[in-house]
Amino acid sequence: MRVPGLAVAAGGVGLAAWLVKAGRPIPEAIGGRATGARAARMQSSPEWSNGKFHNQQLRFEPSSRSLAGSVKELVAGRQERHPVGDVPLVREPLGPLAEGTHVTWLGHSTALVQVDGAVLLLDPVWSDRCSPSQQVGPRRLHPVPVALRDLPPVDVVVISHDHYDHLDMESVKELAALRPQTRFVVPLGVGAHLERWGVPLERIDELDWHEEIKVEGVRLVATPAQHFSGRGLSRDGTLWASWVIEGGTGKVFYSGDTGYFVGFAQIGERYGPFDVSLVQVGAYDDGWPTIHMTPEHGVEAHLDVQAGVMVPVHWGTFNLAFHPWGDPIERVLAEAERRGVKVVVPRPGERFDVSAVPAEPSYWWRSVT
Repeated sequence: MRVPGLAVAAGGVGLAAWLVKAGRPIPEAIGGRATGARAARMQSSPEWSNGKFHNQQLRFEPSSRSLAGSVKELVAGRQERHPVGDVPLVREPLGPLAEGTHVTWLGHSTALVQVDGAVLLLDPVWSDRCSPSQQVGPRRLHPVPVALRDLPPVDVVVISHDHYDHLDMESVKELAALRPQTRFVVPLGVGAHLERWGVPLERIDELDWHEEIKVEGVRLVATPAQHFSGRGLSRDGTLWASWVIEGGTGKVFYSGDTGYFVGFAQIGERYGPFDVSLVQVGAYDDGWPTIHMTPEHGVEAHLDVQAGVMVPVHWGTFNLAFHPWGDPIERVLAEAERRGVKVVVPRPGERFDVSAVPAEPSYWWRSVT
């Protein structure tokens, strides 16, 4: 059962295809399909051609690793892909804050961003598995440090793309029910999934690259990324994005999932500088350079967008690649030291004030590596 789970990480659609081929019912979690006005708007996007979305700079290329090679690596690889002990969590209350910019990493790419009193939740995934089925697929390596109901009232949910480790049906349903004022800001096409799961259309804002919206005084801009999308048998039917989050006194950049590309420098020139960046640094492989950055490329992207403090994300929570569990963060810190970059590595659930960054990381992961 490991190979289908790996396919979800590397391709986003592998497990769903496997379920269909195995004759199992198609799960509701696969989501909806764009029709009508939504489909027409997608088709008018500059990023759309020949029936799907495309990267501007470089097409997605499948991994060069063969299936046999993947199985061999999973079975015989010597990397330690799991923590050897319990990941230390911070379970302190996360109340509302009236001012400043604060970030709470909750694991993988899920983060709570509080800017000038507004509360934004990035790519919320509370399910045990990032998969269309909770019976198979990549499983959590540590619990979520805080229940959704214990978060401060969320003003905006921001989604980077529709892969299962970033868009989780059960989390979306619970967030939509908890607070009727919560808005969902997503790339083009992703709203079809949310509507199928019961989120009213009037609470969904779908943006193309460089389109923007203002919610609770916070400006949100969908910016380019180099990735792909898909939850079923087809791919690239919805857009993927990075995000600019700009309040009155603080500005945040979130990379989403992406390969390293020239677009980061363009984002920095057009929207920077930023106070803090949340950058994907995990789940990389020699065969996936155009869709997931290495830690070194993550540091480069942080510099390109002209951010002050870097928070590494997309590591430590799900086993989605072949590298050792602690490898991403060690490589980030080594490259950051070489490039003079300030990095904050909070424990899952630990909130920090961007204006009062600790002098040194706590190196908490080394106790379980």
